[in-house]
Amino acid sequence: MANLRSSKKDIRRTERRKERNSQDRTEIRTYARGLLKAIKSGNKEEALGFFSKYASKIDRAAKTNLIHKKNADRKKARMAAKINLLAKPASA
Repeated sequence: MANLRSSKKDIRRTERRKERNSQDRTEIRTYARGLLKAIKSGNKEEALGFFSKYASKIDRAAKTNLIHKKNADRKKARMAAKINLLAKPASA
């Protein structure tokens, strides 16, 4: 246990950040699951709606260093590729 007053404050601050980061990560995973479900059902309009929200949350997480910027870019690129595959079999 911390003895210094500033150390105790650091612990409280860390707990608040941990809680907020956990909520943000959960929200990102929720949007990812919704997006994958829309892709699996073949509903491109719904998938694009989820992708917009998902990309926004991912970008915000990268901006606040919750995840690395390149990790965010990779996740968005992979989801976009999956959405783009929805259009290919229909046009072929």
